[in-house]
Amino acid sequence: MGPIKSVLSLIPSIRLSGSGSKVAYQELPSHDMSHATSPLDESPIMSDTWRKGLSAPRRRLGSLLRASPRRLFIITLTVFFTLVLLAGGSLRARRYYVEKAKAEERIPYHWELYPRLNGFYNGVRSLVKYSDWIPEQQDASKAKLEIHKAPPFDPVSVNPYPDFSSDEYLKDHHPVQRCYVDDNEKYPAPDIFAYPGIPAGMTAPYWGSYENLGIAPDRCWERFGRFGPYGYSYNPAEGGLGLSNNSAHAGAEKIQELFTKVDYRNVNWGKAQKKCFEKNQKRFEPETTTSDGATGQKKAVKRSAYVLRTWTGYKYTDIQLLSLRAMINELSLKSGGEYDVHFLVHVKDDTIPIWASEEVYNRTVRESVPEEFWDMTTLWSEQLMRLYYPGPWRDEDNVENHSHSDIHGVYRSAHFALQWFAQQHQEYEFFWNWEMDIRYTGHYYEFHNGVSTWAAEQPRKLLWERSSRFWIPGAHGSWAKFSQLVERETLERKEEPVWGPAKFPTSGLGMLPSPSDTTPPKKIEDDDYEWGVGEDADLIVFDPLFDPAKTNWVFRNDVTGYNTSLETPPRRAAIITVARLSRRLLNTMHEETYGMHHSMFPEMWPPSVALHHGYKAVYAPHPVYFDRKWPLDVMDKIFNYPAAPHESPFGWGEHNMQGGSFYYNAGFSGALWRRWLGAKENGEGGKKLENSRSGRMCLRGMLYHPIKSESIE
Repeated sequence: MGPIKSVLSLIPSIRLSGSGSKVAYQELPSHDMSHATSPLDESPIMSDTWRKGLSAPRRRLGSLLRASPRRLFIITLTVFFTLVLLAGGSLRARRYYVEKAKAEERIPYHWELYPRLNGFYNGVRSLVKYSDWIPEQQDASKAKLEIHKAPPFDPVSVNPYPDFSSDEYLKDHHPVQRCYVDDNEKYPAPDIFAYPGIPAGMTAPYWGSYENLGIAPDRCWERFGRFGPYGYSYNPAEGGLGLSNNSAHAGAEKIQELFTKVDYRNVNWGKAQKKCFEKNQKRFEPETTTSDGATGQKKAVKRSAYVLRTWTGYKYTDIQLLSLRAMINELSLKSGGEYDVHFLVHVKDDTIPIWASEEVYNRTVRESVPEEFWDMTTLWSEQLMRLYYPGPWRDEDNVENHSHSDIHGVYRSAHFALQWFAQQHQEYEFFWNWEMDIRYTGHYYEFHNGVSTWAAEQPRKLLWERSSRFWIPGAHGSWAKFSQLVERETLERKEEPVWGPAKFPTSGLGMLPSPSDTTPPKKIEDDDYEWGVGEDADLIVFDPLFDPAKTNWVFRNDVTGYNTSLETPPRRAAIITVARLSRRLLNTMHEETYGMHHSMFPEMWPPSVALHHGYKAVYAPHPVYFDRKWPLDVMDKIFNYPAAPHESPFGWGEHNMQGGSFYYNAGFSGALWRRWLGAKENGEGGKKLENSRSGRMCLRGMLYHPIKSESIE
């Protein structure tokens, strides 16, 4: 059965009957007697005296001894048969559980058989220079780590921003005024700290690149330097959160000396953001024309809204406050107002008239969001979306409604609220749609600015084709070689690449006209990877832009408002709705929804509108890690060359993502994040283990999704 099992493990649709056991990292449900399916699962019925270990009164024994021989015989016979029945019941119970365990035996997925990678857990006392680092996957020596008594390098402040005071910057831009956390300007926006090295034997990412995205590859982050300035490492009496009391502390004292403790008890982040923008407003104003007709020489900086998608009833923990404060400080205050962070809160109770009463609105804000974020919160509800996008939305215009949900429900149309929000905030050039279950170990500005800059540098030629695949540097080589591979395979397969707005049959209301600048200036064969270079991307996503028609992704046909008698429109999708969208893309999405009554499933709608109208869309190849040592050829085949639609990693093949650091079902992500925070996970980690080995974990910048729980020891 061994070889057969190996083959069957590659086919997720084949499982032994009753296979209910859980795969790696999947959370086990707690036992609930209400779900018992057999009397054998129920607690035995016992008398109180038996339960409490009490003996029966003596008079019962006396009565038994005075019984007649016939009665004693009957009692003996009864006891004998009772014991037989109990023995038989015990045997049946044992057989039941044995058979149940056999039925639940699961064929392991092929990736579960690969060796585990453990370099993630090497800590700050094993740091080496980046130039001396050998990735765990390539280190065959298995040499023992050199562990120091303290971190061998000193922590450094991280400043990924342009040199705002340099002559070069000031030649093209207005000066940047310093921003503060508090209204009295006592606390400047704080710095954060990292180590200039990485742990020996650290695991390397399988996908993506730090260097290509402009993210420093030679430093790592541990929890004191990353979150200490936001209150992690000092007590509530000082305005902190006091979360580090039971943490390994080697080297933490040096970090503590590098920053001023901010008292966060009375911080109003919305007010701080607004004041920062007002101080720096001149930076964002368009070029002006003087009386003699000359234009100003300073470049206007484009602004972004960073939209956090939350809801009423959401539980904000002290641990998550650290990440939220980091976003606001690093994206908004430290950048001189380039970003504004917003909380877009879904009011789940449709009976609350948030549009009719300021008092009701404000009360709902106060009940739904921590006080420090009140002034940066916007409420919406599905009822509000029904008013804003009335339709008509006819059932006969649905290609397929797999979830059987309302078109105005957040499950099918989370983009409605973002489109509505963008219509109220046309002052922003870009909108980042960010989920509450994402975390990042690195510097937020470094990541977001790096991704945006890289996306602008990408030429449009074969951009959709490159963005549909996973770039695996260990298998494909450099980004340039990967791009050449995509070009060669596109030609060999005689595929028609995307070049300008998609053409497809329509009827009824037809299609909205596309902007003139999305029409290619020349034929694709005449373009030498020139068109699009230096052009800001309209859509940046963090998983590949795949064609759902080539997969068995369950929501591939959730398409609404198009003529169902015609061929379903071409579409693209990117799993997980986190993305950066341009104002013009969101405006087109709004017009398509409001005027044309078009919509699709949330992961499919922005990419498909971009495809239809020729907007620039790109998958940013950020570093993604895996918990096991995959053979590179196997990884490339499974993720980039599925043999059939059902084998796609975006269909039944999605189990391959469970050991990764970023996907909707990436269980390893949460486990790794909690270990990094210092918590025990699956019986491993925690202060005692960190102290006995190499200290606190120190990881490079990494996106984690999904994070459904957080903890510290």
